[in-house]
Amino acid sequence: MSIGSMNPAVDFFFTKEKKWQDEFKKLRAIVLDCGLNEELKWGVPCYTYNKNNIVLIHGFKEYCALLFHKGSLLQDVDGILIQQTKNVQAARQIRFTAVRQIVDMKNTLTAYIHEAIEVEKAGLKVNFKKATEFSVPEEFEIKLKKIPALKTAFKTLTPGRQRAYLLYFSAPKQAKTRESRIEKYSKHILAGKGLTDL
Repeated sequence: MSIGSMNPAVDFFFTKEKKWQDEFKKLRAIVLDCGLNEELKWGVPCYTYNKNNIVLIHGFKEYCALLFHKGSLLQDVDGILIQQTKNVQAARQIRFTAVRQIVDMKNTLTAYIHEAIEVEKAGLKVNFKKATEFSVPEEFEIKLKKIPALKTAFKTLTPGRQRAYLLYFSAPKQAKTRESRIEKYSKHILAGKGLTDL
């Protein structure tokens, strides 16, 4: 496989970030050596094969990471892939807190990236849970029964939008907070909008 080339549109990411700058640069070199195309997506470097997302580099307060878009389909023979939260279905991370970790894991990272490319070449798909498999908070069920138009509007949303709402409405522990979120976004649902649509 050929070596990928640096994309000038992405360079700013590697110079603006201070905390993980050395780690990011090392990860970039490893990923580009695997022949992927470098793009800027979601404000971070994303590496693609035939325009399909394979892996991205991102940082957090406590760690930086390689995120594999279809990580749940990788074999993870070394047991290093992390599911960010229980609701993340496809993506998996490998986390780092020092350059030395990345250097020591170079061969492993390369193998994981190549496996992710093979997953994409094979056309493998993640089987996402359907919106109907997610629990509907009691407060939202009551609201749907009270307002039939809201129920109809919710059912016409795409499965992804339905999932996003159900996860967002279910997250708070207090009923008052769940009710507040449902009240706030009912108009969005009636307008056919997703959680993040303006």
